[in-house]
Amino acid sequence: MNDELKIGLALGSGSSRGWTHIGIIKELATLGITPDIVCGTSVGAMVGAAYVMGNLEKLENWACSVTRLDVAKFLDINMSMTGFVHKKRFHEFLNDYIAGDDDLIEDQEKTYAAVSTDMESGREIWSTEGPMIQAVWSSMSLPGLFPAIRNDHRWLIDGGLVNPVPVSVCRALGADVVIAVNLNGDIVGKHFQKSSALKVENNSIGGKLSELVKEYTNLSLFEAKEDDEQTPGLLNAIAASVNITQDRITRSRMAGDPPDIMISPKLSDIGLLELYRAEEAINKGRECVQRKISEIEYVLGE
Repeated sequence: MNDELKIGLALGSGSSRGWTHIGIIKELATLGITPDIVCGTSVGAMVGAAYVMGNLEKLENWACSVTRLDVAKFLDINMSMTGFVHKKRFHEFLNDYIAGDDDLIEDQEKTYAAVSTDMESGREIWSTEGPMIQAVWSSMSLPGLFPAIRNDHRWLIDGGLVNPVPVSVCRALGADVVIAVNLNGDIVGKHFQKSSALKVENNSIGGKLSELVKEYTNLSLFEAKEDDEQTPGLLNAIAASVNITQDRITRSRMAGDPPDIMISPKLSDIGLLELYRAEEAINKGRECVQRKISEIEYVLGE
């Protein structure tokens, strides 16, 4: 590989499909490829931050241990109706597996950026300095799941609404070669997944979350009903809307600024909140890189 080339890695959005980024990063490392610049959108920002902070292995171990019930515990319906994700639990998760509250982007060895969207103006926001946690959380604030994040007098939401695969950010930060990961390349046009009914062995969960967890784990929000004429569930409708938007934006952005290497794993069967399928997603990431070895070696001059 040409050691003088500065390599950028653009990690795209894609909710639970984002665990695939872990497999891609680790497989690239086995080829001796370590990016100098890491830019991420939404879940790509989260996995990219874990990598930059040296916490990728820890995140992978957690992801591969997640169960359906663990996913349900991250969800909450609060009276403000600002989002479904339980903020305190999510904050604890970010601290445990991504970065601490005091960790700053500019203090890390690798160049890092997270993409979010200014909710008022619709402008694309690049977080290249400041608290890592705030940058990641802002980039992941998917409308309907997460509340908007207040940052520098702006309300920020998911970066996938403006730049789902941040190739342009990598180039702007100095990358000579950009490896991009698009997790949404095959999702539009796919039929909603049929319900596979999340089963919970023991529904006697104490406290106020008991009935909520039962509701979620019965898939009233997670999955489409068996009847094709049934109205799609709330999260299915949100997911489909976001998928369509991000697919169209990605196609447009890529046409004007294509990456040097595109990695597009087929992940349409993994649903919005199927975080418990991490091992499968990670393996698909590794396999996708293996299929690209010849192209990667050619582009990088090996």
